[in-house]
Amino acid sequence: MKRALGFGYCGLACCLCSEQEGCPGCRSGGCPDKAWCKSFQCGLARGHAGCWECPEFPCPGEIREKTRVRAFVEFLRRHGETALLDCLERNERAGLVYHYPGRLTGDYDVPETVEEILELIERGAGNP
Repeated sequence: MKRALGFGYCGLACCLCSEQEGCPGCRSGGCPDKAWCKSFQCGLARGHAGCWECPEFPCPGEIREKTRVRAFVEFLRRHGETALLDCLERNERAGLVYHYPGRLTGDYDVPETVEEILELIERGAGNP
């Protein structure tokens, strides 16, 4: 985990992303998708750290409608960035995978609801 990369404007975990080796993270302006990413453009224009600070979330369209994104934003709203980093780091050590090899999905995409993903984040796999 690269904690310093934190989260993208959309709430996804740049700190765990395996897609772009050497990427400095979304909020540092390093994401190769920033030219077309509505979350990046909107967050930057509004001065938000991310969608979790926006009273209008969830906006329609693209990534913001994905269950994992909604869950991560909700966790960030409730508990903040440090708490989510701590949970993701603990879960990574316990074997939860953010991106399966060669894919943009992982263990956090398996649950079907926001609440199930929030529970996975908070408790990890197999913990009651």
